[in-house]
Amino acid sequence: MTGLSADLTGNVCDCGFLRGIVEETLAPVAILDEQLRYLYVNPAFVRVSGVPASTFLGRTLGDVLPDVQGPTDIVLKVMEDGRPREATVTGTTRVPSSVGRRLWRAVFHRLEIQGQVVGVCGIGVEVSNLRRYLDDLENAHQRLAMLDTAATRVGTTLDVEVTCTELADFLAPSMADVAAVGIVEEEHDGASSPAPGMLRLRKMALAAPEELRWRLRLLGGPEGYLDLPRDSVARRCMDSGRPWRGNLASDEVFQKATIDPKRARIFRAAGIHSLLFVPLPTAGRSVGVVILGRAGASAPFSDDDIATAQGLAGRAATSIDSARRYTYEHTMALELQRALLSEPGGPHPDVEVATRYLPSGRSALVGGDWYDSIALPGGRTLLVMGDVMGHGFRASVAMSQYRSLLRTVAASGMPVEKILGETDRRVAHIGVDRVATCLLALMDPQAGTCTVASAGHLPPVVIQPGSGPQLLWAPAGPPIGTELGDYESITVRIEPGAVLLLYTDGLVEQRGTDIDVSLRALVDESLSADGPLEDLLDTLLDGLANGVPEDDVALLAARRRRH
Repeated sequence: MTGLSADLTGNVCDCGFLRGIVEETLAPVAILDEQLRYLYVNPAFVRVSGVPASTFLGRTLGDVLPDVQGPTDIVLKVMEDGRPREATVTGTTRVPSSVGRRLWRAVFHRLEIQGQVVGVCGIGVEVSNLRRYLDDLENAHQRLAMLDTAATRVGTTLDVEVTCTELADFLAPSMADVAAVGIVEEEHDGASSPAPGMLRLRKMALAAPEELRWRLRLLGGPEGYLDLPRDSVARRCMDSGRPWRGNLASDEVFQKATIDPKRARIFRAAGIHSLLFVPLPTAGRSVGVVILGRAGASAPFSDDDIATAQGLAGRAATSIDSARRYTYEHTMALELQRALLSEPGGPHPDVEVATRYLPSGRSALVGGDWYDSIALPGGRTLLVMGDVMGHGFRASVAMSQYRSLLRTVAASGMPVEKILGETDRRVAHIGVDRVATCLLALMDPQAGTCTVASAGHLPPVVIQPGSGPQLLWAPAGPPIGTELGDYESITVRIEPGAVLLLYTDGLVEQRGTDIDVSLRALVDESLSADGPLEDLLDTLLDGLANGVPEDDVALLAARRRRH
């Protein structure tokens, strides 16, 4: 046994059987004297360290392998009390390793000769791969935990700007010192369209600590967008769907990544040393990009950081894309609905009309609510209030079909119950795939009457001069579009100055509240037939639809003029 003193050799390892075990074992074995200088290392120790056995003799671990940290205090305690102990040895040796910093678990035993302490023996087992496995497992758990947390904090609304802000605020400081989110702008006005070949990225959100944000304040610039050439880092990142990492990047790399030398200088002045670009991927395209930066003492971005950022970006991209689709469809449906409701059509001069439309402000898309007033022969005015089932662009299109059909059928001069029946028949014939509730009220100022028919719609409210609101119940037939059309009407007297109020269910229906309770609340409102009709509608909306309505609200108030 090379380097072992004569006493130790003679008393500890004279046995050939023992010598064979120590020399041939795959576990590193070392014997140290009382000053922790090596007396012996076995061949396995030599293979692990990459240092010849003779180099160790008479020297300490720090002398031979300064990058390996040994448990000196534990070894000294073993020699002091004789109790074997386990310890961790970690560091890098002269043998290349794929795991980088290596890890061993070692057990130390005190050596005695005739009752005299002569040193300590250490036997180790490398656990680097196990440690790396456990670290990878822990990192995976942390990534999953972060993704789960992000699911509750990012994409809480169908608002693109809010979603981008939530993403940036989550990423900084959880993953970076600064986080910026930009999304592709697909529509441009003619005056400020990007140059050919450029992709316009709209700046949506920037998150950073207050001091760092102040240093980066000039990144916003006068424009709220950034035009990206084809060879830019962000553009390539989005086109390829792959992230780009610039750790401890040079000024040249920073300038290439940020496009503009001025922007690169701003990043440098803020102390940012590493950048990570991650696309926001959806099916077949990227809707934008996330830019992460680390500054000061923060570590560069690791492979685990990239994997985590990609997972977060993938989830956020789905939310952003959904929000954009919602915004587009909501805007289109709302514009269509407003255009349809603003088409020419009005009552006779003997009838005064005021209308109001209030779209839902929550997750539901704009729906198929509509109203109309149609002047008919004999000074009569047909008032219409309808609600197509469902929400969104298709509901608005169906609403336009119902509205047109009703106008056409009403021109024939049929009674109101016949108008509903004929409309139901024609809707089934042309194949409109959505049913609708509808209320028709025919005001005849000359006769002083109002005739009402209902296709499953809520009852109108009548406010006679000098009295409070009252519900006007008409027999409720089936909704239009069911081909079950069998409708009835009722006729009531209506005094000069009386007001008839038509509305959709968004005004009175509330989650968790019985509809009868809501209708009682409607007639309990302090509504008067006197005063401007616009004020009456404001009173209704303030009293029943205050805050954000859960569904669209359409209102029509009609008053028989006094002469």
